[in-house]
Amino acid sequence: MSEEDRKRRQKASLDELIIELVSERGADKTVCPSEVARAKRDENWQQLMGEIRVRAVKLADAGQIAIYRNGKPVDPHDFKGVYRLGLPGTQ
Repeated sequence: MSEEDRKRRQKASLDELIIELVSERGADKTVCPSEVARAKRDENWQQLMGEIRVRAVKLADAGQIAIYRNGKPVDPHDFKGVYRLGLPGTQ
């Protein structure tokens, strides 16, 4: 990734960044929430994990992304543990 792309991603909102990364990954692939956090911030990215979860639930409610656990879509309001983000209906 170019330095320009990295800076652009750091300035993007979390919603924009989640949608961008999920779209880039494409169908049948998912993104780890930590990838979103690292794309947004080089240091202390762990502090973003709670907000990324909140934003992911909002985007899933809007039908823009899906939240997956063990390769299957989950209810955005009723999932625990490790999860991944992807395009709706791709897994």
